[in-house]
Amino acid sequence: MLFTPQKYSIADRRGEPFIDPDEIRNTLKITENPSPADVGEALAAAMNLQRLTMRQTAVLLNAHDSENILDAARRLKKHVYGERIVIFAPLYIGNDCVNNCAYCGFRMSNKEAVRRTLERKEIEREVRQLENTGQKRLILVYGEHPRYSAEYIAETVRTVYATRAGEGRINRVNINAAPFDVEGFRTVKEAGIGTYQIFQESYDPVVYARFHKGPKADFNYRLTAFDRAIEAGIDDVGMGVLFGLGDWRYEALAMVRHTNHLEACFNIGPHTISFPRIRNASGVDTAALHPVSDDDFVRLVAVLRLAVPYAGLILTAREPAQLRNRLIESGVSQIDAGTNLEIGGYSSGGDAGQCLEREQFELMDTRTLADTIDELVAQGQIPSFCTACYRRGRTGEHFMQFSTEGHIKHFCTPNALLTFAEYLEDYATPDARRRGWELIGRKLAALDDGQMHVRVSELLARVRTGERDVMI
Repeated sequence: MLFTPQKYSIADRRGEPFIDPDEIRNTLKITENPSPADVGEALAAAMNLQRLTMRQTAVLLNAHDSENILDAARRLKKHVYGERIVIFAPLYIGNDCVNNCAYCGFRMSNKEAVRRTLERKEIEREVRQLENTGQKRLILVYGEHPRYSAEYIAETVRTVYATRAGEGRINRVNINAAPFDVEGFRTVKEAGIGTYQIFQESYDPVVYARFHKGPKADFNYRLTAFDRAIEAGIDDVGMGVLFGLGDWRYEALAMVRHTNHLEACFNIGPHTISFPRIRNASGVDTAALHPVSDDDFVRLVAVLRLAVPYAGLILTAREPAQLRNRLIESGVSQIDAGTNLEIGGYSSGGDAGQCLEREQFELMDTRTLADTIDELVAQGQIPSFCTACYRRGRTGEHFMQFSTEGHIKHFCTPNALLTFAEYLEDYATPDARRRGWELIGRKLAALDDGQMHVRVSELLARVRTGERDVMI
């Protein structure tokens, strides 16, 4: 079935605010007690690769029985994405900040925070350390401060791409930073970035105002940031909410509304959606927070998978390993691994998650990249370091054309196998290499396209003889 973006009201104008809190609350109110027929209709639409309406999404958020929703999300994820998990690592560049966000260890008023911004040589050292473990995809993270200008971010991106360690190379640099004007986004785009990630944190203006002070307190400027980014030529954007500030159902539905806005105005949606839950941070008062239970968290991830089937769903190491494994089954398609949140922590050898004064928040999953990969292999998931779509130009509307029809796995599964094979040959222990190649053999045999089977087999043979960076 072909994907057709929904048509929305005249309120969806480029560069103008579009969130109506009453619309979101009323939609949740009228679907408070959905019937089994309403739930079944929403699930049927999702399984037919139709983008869910806000009402259908609200029905699933309010449904009393989660099991059918989780089962549908598992099946839809496998149909669209196959059995692969994209792996990346965050690299914190600097934590200077002019904001006072009540939940964040980087906030300006936090006197316990150890402030640091990496110099060029330090960035190179961090990147080489990450490359030596097998990482290929990074997201660079910055505080909001005048020193982290668009020009500075662009220069750090160029530094990362230029840094090599043996066979290692970073093929994809994503950004998590403050929003810019159009010219600022254009400057960053020209450095060759991948996805530009901006979390709204909360789509409720009242909740947003309660937690934010400083430049970030401008709700509408942040809300319309993707409009400016897309105008500047950045056609891969990543949205997110910090769950725990306000009502989780409201925030999940608001992200779908944001997706609707991008589709209506630009004919593209978010490349990724993130849903971090609030965690302990240096000096943070948790009394004003609204924690989201594990069961509700699993439900909201499954609903997002059903509501926006083409988007990559990112789950970070804020969550413990056992819960991450559970969520991979019900919708998540990207995770970080081997994460260290301390600035300079990868090359210094510091213990991840052990020093809140040097980190933005408490880390819950401290497994190494190798250990994470071992567990993914045991679960039958293909660890993927693939960056082929971005380098082949399959982004923006082009990406939407095949991802929304469920064809993405026909590119991504072969490329996942190839990048995993490279990791096994260059970085894995002998035992891990053996188990990994056994998994590759099973997944290769399961490819239902005979020509693709032959092509991937040929490329895997080239990887084993030393060729690198091969892709479909």
